[in-house]
Amino acid sequence: MRKKVDFLVIGSGIAGLSYALKVADHGKVCILSKSSAEETATKYAQGGIAAVMYTPDTYEKHIADTIIAGDSLNNREIVELTIKESTARIRELIDWGAAFDKKDSGDYDLAKEGGHSEPRIFHHKDSTGLEIEMALLNKINEHPNIDIHENHFAIDLITQHHLGVELKRSDKNICCYGAYSMDPLTQEINTILAKTTMIATGGAGSIYSHTTNPSIATGDGIAMAYRAKAVVENMEFIQFHPTALYNPNENPAFLITEALRGYGAVLKNINGEEFMEKYDERASLAPRDIVARAVDNELKLSGDDHVYLDATLINKDELIGNFPRIYAKCLSINIDIRRDMIPVVPSAHYVCGGIKVDEYARSSIKNLYASGECSSTGLHGANRLASNSLLESAVFSHRASLDALELAKTTDHCDEIPDWNAEGTVLNEEMILITQSLKELRSIMSNYVGIVRSNLRLRRALDRLEIIYRETEELYDKSILTVNICELRNMINVAYLVIKMAMQRKESRGLHYSLDYPREILNGKGGDGGTD
Repeated sequence: MRKKVDFLVIGSGIAGLSYALKVADHGKVCILSKSSAEETATKYAQGGIAAVMYTPDTYEKHIADTIIAGDSLNNREIVELTIKESTARIRELIDWGAAFDKKDSGDYDLAKEGGHSEPRIFHHKDSTGLEIEMALLNKINEHPNIDIHENHFAIDLITQHHLGVELKRSDKNICCYGAYSMDPLTQEINTILAKTTMIATGGAGSIYSHTTNPSIATGDGIAMAYRAKAVVENMEFIQFHPTALYNPNENPAFLITEALRGYGAVLKNINGEEFMEKYDERASLAPRDIVARAVDNELKLSGDDHVYLDATLINKDELIGNFPRIYAKCLSINIDIRRDMIPVVPSAHYVCGGIKVDEYARSSIKNLYASGECSSTGLHGANRLASNSLLESAVFSHRASLDALELAKTTDHCDEIPDWNAEGTVLNEEMILITQSLKELRSIMSNYVGIVRSNLRLRRALDRLEIIYRETEELYDKSILTVNICELRNMINVAYLVIKMAMQRKESRGLHYSLDYPREILNGKGGDGGTD
């Protein structure tokens, strides 16, 4: 299939869908979703979306909290514009049908999470992301200018490289003309030409053995952009959520939202003793990078497999009413959170770096935008403040739409782009090669590039990754493409970026903690983690 559209969107979470809705009145939109349209990281976001709505909260307080969380590595101008646009973006989501919880008074029932100085988290029980996702999909499905191609995998962005031009990352005139995508059912590789392209593919938690991310989070957008010579930054800042449900046979790990600690749940060791006071005066409400390192340290000291999150002191009706999914999930494995403590461990959760973009979500490649977890806007700095990620997606997809609408008026399709050439490739029947390489990749990242790192661990990780990279590229070049080989290739690309950028940072900062550059033992001053 060869197709022309005005706006190509890769990804169907809040970043991709909100952008699509805003440009669809002005041209044809094609959305590529690698799975079903609703199967996104947005769907699994429990906690909520942060925005300033009521006094005594102020934009200045939210800005300060965000910069403290990011260990002052944030771009202050970006933080200010994001926070100051938060109220408008929340009202827009409400207009689109998102039903956030309210009090009896009619005011929104705002929650408070770690790192926030005021209650400002809009939520829908403990399934906020699902509520937003379905509201957006309902609007998308009503729009005649939007086509969603579900179960279509974007392979690579189309640039001058596909016209035989040799490109360098320093080139200022690289242009994106669309993307090649694969229909796994037919194995047909489609050429989609677009005036503008938005990457909204989410994160890369699947490069680790244990993650809260859905299985689709394989870093596809970041890897595609990097191969196309876009600038990628800050990949060393991988956020580990401190409280994923400890259930060894389950992956992805089930997330126990930050909001539960906001309601009064406390962390305890295997003996039922609180321990967070040793690490931070904010105790169980300390920012997530601090809590994750504290839990990691407790487990290393004790040799235990998990710690506990104790929610038994919370009013039982409020507990079930506000956290029905967590209650039901835990009950399914014989844990009644009204009387039983919840076993939890840290798990890979969020990429704070990604494709470098400006205030209008423009990447370093012309006609190419990025929004959401795959992007690096400057908002998060060295660590993401809880519930700022859905907000970031809404703000930057809005700003991207403003720019893309103007750009599309003066941009033409590139008709010279050739279709995908699969000549010389054969069907690879040795799936064991792919599955084994994936196991090795995840083991490398989890053991050497996790919550606590060192120069020795990172060097060892890079040496081992290079072997897997060479083997996978050789397999990719000669094989008929499958989603599995493409995802493995993307995960290797992303893992390489995490390792290389971690090696380049000669300090402990935010989410990057190195034994070779210690900083106030475990805590430092930075921290917190993003929307659940």
